This record gives sequence, structure tokens and C-alpha cells, in this order.
Amino acid sequence: MQQKINGLWYPKSVTVGKPVTTNQVADRLSQISTVSLADTFAVLKDLGGVLGDFMAQGLTVKLEGLGTFYLTAVATKQGVDSPEKVKASNIIGERVRFIPETTRTSGRKIATRSLVSNDIFWEEWGGSSNAKTPVDPVDPDDDRPVIE
Repeated sequence: MQQKINGLWYPKSVTVGKPVTTNQVADRLSQISTVSLADTFAVLKDLGGVLGDFMAQGLTVKLEGLGTFYLTAVATKQGVDSPEKVKASNIIGERVRFIPETTRTSGRKIATRSLVSNDIFWEEWGGSSNAKTPVDPVDPDDDRPVIE
């Protein structure tokens, strides 16, 4: 798949099949641990709310083996010409950002990244190049500035 950005063409990833469900994740986690499926499912169902509560307090949430979650502000398109004019009222929303956990070698090269399997392979896709595939829940056409 490809996409055109600023007059140039780039490869684009395509997701396959239906999204994996909370129940499927809970089932897999319960199989590799001593926690029951019901308990695992209950914890996963509450995880989003707990992360949201911490981030609403201005905190960053770092989950070992997963990565770091934090909020950024979405500003109106109208910037201001001086720092004194920047106001909270310029913020019209927020986005959740995520940085996958990484480990580094002694030479500072990335050795591993969580959520990136060694089993990923890339191949040419035989589908239509104009098919819209939801990969990122953030609207790619949303050009409002994000303050990070």
C-alpha cells in the first residue's frame, strides 16, 4: 500500500483481519500466568480508566515491558504572537501519546522494543491502493497543532 505526502510517495502498512479483543488478550495472559481468565479480563477492562485518571492529573504512566503513556494538548489553529498571549483557552482537546519501551546495548543501539515482534515481515500488498485502512485512531487529516 502507498500514500502520497507532500508530493512524494511512501509505503504504508496495512492491518490484517479484525482487531484482537480484550477477551482474547485476557485469555492469552491467563494461559501464560497463574491468574484466572476472569481476573485478567477484569483488570484489562479497568486499565484504560486507571491510566486516564493518572494522566488527567498530569502524570506520565510507564508500564514495565510495555511503554509510556502521556497526554498532549491539541491547540486551536490560531497561534498567538507572544508567549504572554498563550492561554489554557487555546487548548481544544487532548491526545494520548505512547512510546514503546526499549532496551539498549552498551553501545546505545536499540536492542529490543516492546510491542515489536521479531516475526514481522513486509510484502507487497495486492489490494487497491486507494483503500482506506484504519491504522491510527488519530485522524491523519487533522492538521491542528499538537503541543508536546
